[in-house]
Amino acid sequence: MAAKKSKTAVYFLSGSDESAVKKAAAAIAAEIAPGADAFGLETIDGAVENVDAAVSRIMAARQAVLTLPFLGGTKLVWLKNASFLADSIVGRSESVQNALDALCTTLAEGLPEGVTFLMSAPEADKRRTAYKLLGKLGTTQIHDRPDFGFRSGEGEIVSWMSTQAKARGMTVSNEGLEALAARVGLDTRQLDNELEKLQTAFPSGHKITASEVRALVPATRESGIFDVGNAIFARDLPLALDTLEQLFSQGERGVGILLASIVPTIRNLLLAKDLLVRHKVPAPAQAHLFAGSLNRLAPSQIDHLPRKKDGTLNTYALGLAAQSCSRYTLDELRRGFRECGEANLQMVTSQTAEDVILARLLSGLMARQ
Repeated sequence: MAAKKSKTAVYFLSGSDESAVKKAAAAIAAEIAPGADAFGLETIDGAVENVDAAVSRIMAARQAVLTLPFLGGTKLVWLKNASFLADSIVGRSESVQNALDALCTTLAEGLPEGVTFLMSAPEADKRRTAYKLLGKLGTTQIHDRPDFGFRSGEGEIVSWMSTQAKARGMTVSNEGLEALAARVGLDTRQLDNELEKLQTAFPSGHKITASEVRALVPATRESGIFDVGNAIFARDLPLALDTLEQLFSQGERGVGILLASIVPTIRNLLLAKDLLVRHKVPAPAQAHLFAGSLNRLAPSQIDHLPRKKDGTLNTYALGLAAQSCSRYTLDELRRGFRECGEANLQMVTSQTAEDVILARLLSGLMARQ
């Protein structure tokens, strides 16, 4: 007697957020086949590097869903982390697409009673025919990384980072969130790993600081650039010099560090200090609140301020500077900005080592009188 067919036991998960896709797929597998043994859960690794392997895994999944459960029980077939739906050489292969078409046809015809099929495919190409077919065959979940849009900036990313930490019941200082954002960005998989590491390292209720984030979360080139600027904000010369040494050990060029971090930071401090002194603008309690103060000024008073690519003011960066500029006098910042130009000229015309030039520049600006 032919086995009964079911057309609803198909789950398809995809999206640009690899970590979220994996978590959601694991949750579905645990719900459908809790504590399943080899007969109740058949997992097929879809993370492949060539066409032959992709075709083999797809056909294995097709064969698995056609095989009746052992002793009339239930079975979950999980095609896990399928990489062949991405826009890649393997994904564009005609052999792979034909194999996917055959799998989709089998799924569309209905699965044997008791059989459930789950496919998780992070970063799948939404233009693929198989993607569209799988999305129509059963329950579909799409987990994409947040898209803050063209007008986004550091504030939106830090706010999103705060939401992720709070969802875990963690308390992270604003400076800690900024350091974490600089090191992780929108890489949700790394963020999950780093938040788990921080959560394990500190007791519940502990407020995690920027220094603790820097101690536990690996530094990248981008985060090192951020740390130099953050050290200037805090007037923390030891941190600035340590980070400078780290960046040079990673092979960074002095002119890149100067123009990407030191100059913009000192410029923003100088602009913020000038606004606070000349126009009596109050320093904000939170960086994003500085936008309200700037919006109350006349256009002629803010025409000189730096802007983002879309032409709007970079109020968050200026807000950070406004929170920190009380550590410097206006004369110190003016002198420091002039010395940035002199340091740039020295790198081009003198034989002095770039790390020495930048160390002198930072020491001259940040050393307490």
